[in-house]
Amino acid sequence: MRASRFFISTLKEAPSDAEIVSHQLMMRAGMIKRLGSGIYTYMPMGLRVIRKVEAIVREEMNKSAAIELLMPLIQPAELWQETGRWDKMGAELLRIKDRHGREFAFQPTAEEVITDVVRSEIKSYRQLPLNFYHIQTKFRDERRPRFGLMRGREFTMKDAYSFDRDLAGMQASYQIMYDAYVRIFNRFGLKFRAVAADNGAIGGTGSHEFHVIASTGEDAVVYCPTSDYAANMEAAEALPLNATRPAATQALTKVATPDATKCELVAEQLKLPLAHTVKTLALTVETEKDGKTAKQYFMLLLRGDHELNEVKLGKVAGLAAHRFSTEAEILEVYGCVPGYLGPVGTKAPVTVVADRTVANMADFVCGANDAGFHYTGANWGRDVAEPAIVADLRNVVEGDASPDGKGVLAIERGIEVGHVFQLGTAYSE
Repeated sequence: MRASRFFISTLKEAPSDAEIVSHQLMMRAGMIKRLGSGIYTYMPMGLRVIRKVEAIVREEMNKSAAIELLMPLIQPAELWQETGRWDKMGAELLRIKDRHGREFAFQPTAEEVITDVVRSEIKSYRQLPLNFYHIQTKFRDERRPRFGLMRGREFTMKDAYSFDRDLAGMQASYQIMYDAYVRIFNRFGLKFRAVAADNGAIGGTGSHEFHVIASTGEDAVVYCPTSDYAANMEAAEALPLNATRPAATQALTKVATPDATKCELVAEQLKLPLAHTVKTLALTVETEKDGKTAKQYFMLLLRGDHELNEVKLGKVAGLAAHRFSTEAEILEVYGCVPGYLGPVGTKAPVTVVADRTVANMADFVCGANDAGFHYTGANWGRDVAEPAIVADLRNVVEGDASPDGKGVLAIERGIEVGHVFQLGTAYSE
């Protein structure tokens, strides 16, 4: 087509709300125009790029024996209620009603719809395996849409769904899709990593995310430069920093720590490394039985310089439905205000859940359950009972040992561009 018959609309300056380079360049090149928060019009130049991307994706899907169809944007609420995701998805799922008051969802993904298609069409295991895919508009009501198309609310996605006779068949289909994604991103010329990931709201067990390495990425990609190990931050395993617990060398001593409600302040006052401190998080789990609400209290212990990984926490037995305790509950259970809590001498029984690293610490500093005081020289077995539960609870940090034993971990920023899941029977059942 002649340039005179084409439409190109460029900008001399990027709009003030364009925060990152990709967003600025696409806006200046006239590839996209902002219509609303996280919603963009693909202008002619941008649409040409999208169509070329789709062509590569479609070629590789077809090579992998996937079959293209097209599912609707609007999905009946009943399907989502059947799988329990109508409530689980939360505010990210855009819910709408038609003129008759019937509820629908604007699709963020299509597991329910494709499974409904297959349960009505597939009559025998002999018809399997099958893999259906479509390239369709999605909508996810992001809390803070930003970074242009990278964190938009409306976007184009290729989603594929395989159906197999058994576990081995699912694993074979998974590998086929994994390999197809590798070919796609190689054809795009991207620097990317495939990392082990948590399945999140999609469900199932086992998945890999594909991340393009970029300083503007929102996700932390954890990998070992000297091996094949890679995972996202939610799934990266954190090994204990001490393989075994050292022997106790200090006496338990109660020391004054006025106005030191954070581990950093405690370490500063006591002139000790932050790594010698242990921080406490108070959790409550409520259960309903015979019309009555029962509460169970958990004390979560992390080393002072480590951060809690809430995805890992949610997988600890009994803590899937946890919440952080209220100040009133903390006063009732610990007899103390927040900021000075610890496992030694709680007012009421609590279940102690310790991170792997904390479980192997000796002579640590912890709250004394008395406002303005901490203990130094605290030790498991001598001063406080062994933790009831020991689990991997923290985010890894750069320099941690790789779980495969082949080096140490490094962390880069990444942009998630693909995800492959092993859903098992999560939706077919």
